[in-house]
Amino acid sequence: MQAKSLSMMCLLLVAQAAFAADVPPTEAAPVVVSPALDPQKQVAVIDSVVAVVNEDVITRRELDDRLRVVVGQLNKQGTPLPAPEVLEKQILERMISDLLQTQYAKEVGVRVDDTQLDMAISRIAQQNGFPSLAEFRTKLEAEGVDYKKFREEIRNEIISTRLREREVESKLVISDSEVDSYLANKAKAGGETEELHLAHILVVVPEQASADKIQAAREKAEQALAQLRGGADFAQVAAGASDAKDALKGGDLGWRPSDRIPPLFLNELQSAQPGQMTGVLRSPSGFHILKLVERRSGSAPVVIVQTHARHILIKTSEIVPAAEARKRILEIQSRIESGADFAEQAKRYSQDGSAQQGGDLDWLSPGQTVGEFEEAMNRLEPGMIGAVQTQFGWHLIQVIERRNTDVSEQQKRQQARQAIGSFKSDELYQDWLRQLRDRAFIEYRLEQN
Repeated sequence: MQAKSLSMMCLLLVAQAAFAADVPPTEAAPVVVSPALDPQKQVAVIDSVVAVVNEDVITRRELDDRLRVVVGQLNKQGTPLPAPEVLEKQILERMISDLLQTQYAKEVGVRVDDTQLDMAISRIAQQNGFPSLAEFRTKLEAEGVDYKKFREEIRNEIISTRLREREVESKLVISDSEVDSYLANKAKAGGETEELHLAHILVVVPEQASADKIQAAREKAEQALAQLRGGADFAQVAAGASDAKDALKGGDLGWRPSDRIPPLFLNELQSAQPGQMTGVLRSPSGFHILKLVERRSGSAPVVIVQTHARHILIKTSEIVPAAEARKRILEIQSRIESGADFAEQAKRYSQDGSAQQGGDLDWLSPGQTVGEFEEAMNRLEPGMIGAVQTQFGWHLIQVIERRNTDVSEQQKRQQARQAIGSFKSDELYQDWLRQLRDRAFIEYRLEQN
């Protein structure tokens, strides 16, 4: 990403709010007194509340701040703006969803400390060509991005990802029969993987919704479709009508392999031409409208580089902060470099399930581990060891050997599981968000302002 588009990237991250931390509770808005008034006639103007979410509130000022960010993002993208009242309600719904996740994260102890946050922002800086955080911060502030708010939005993005991993992806169940069926269908289709660039509108149906609510959701989707067929811009309609997290990106889902698109959608898109849209489609999460932006041929690599590695993990927690975990890992590294056996140290100290195997992770393919672990592992030559921090804690990694290998049957089945899990995860995530919302106390006061 070039520097000139950095502000758009930051605004997108802020607007999306793609690993809950100790985010401070919403502060009471200060009393603002106009200095232009006579001191005897000064009037206190108090920030109003637009929504109550359990024990917290969302204020008019917070909503306006988010509105400015999103409007700036949409303008930079060239996306026509929805009607002001539509966009305002859309953003408020997103802020409520974000706040519910933040509250739940605090409740269950999911947090991101400043060290982990700095690591994540450093990676973003490096990906954008900035060697230091200071230079990155200077560039952001020059483009009008509040760095403190930017940090908290990145923290919340990481929290959201960790919650999804904890509440959804860790509970996914994919049977062998599903994998067999998937591979059989792929073989029947000739094994060719096509990629589709999609845009998406989702109108969510609440869990256990009444017939009236289901009908209201259907009508909202039908109205959106009518606007689209009447020539309205898809991104504009998505920004105003979609309940999906990508709504403020104009509903853009990017490129997706056909084997990672739910069959319900893929069947409708098989004969579609670029630019065409589906009708309103019903799924367990709600009503969908899809637009095929582009399609292209794609295929999985024939040969991949696999790494045989082992590791020792010291987990971070409230009891064991990151600094303490790092200290323990470096002590273990020092013992190994002085002649101690890696496997024995792993059995004795590692807090990972691989400990009893001496930390052995077997052969790892690209994408099988979290990014920080894989990046650190890839920098090591066979026989070398190195320490790295991830969302799980501090690891000591040793690379045993590497090989180039054809995609094996086991790898094909793993890819199949990932593909199946991808679209199952989306459905389960929407279900989880609906349940989180159903349990919450939410009071709207927007119309009162």
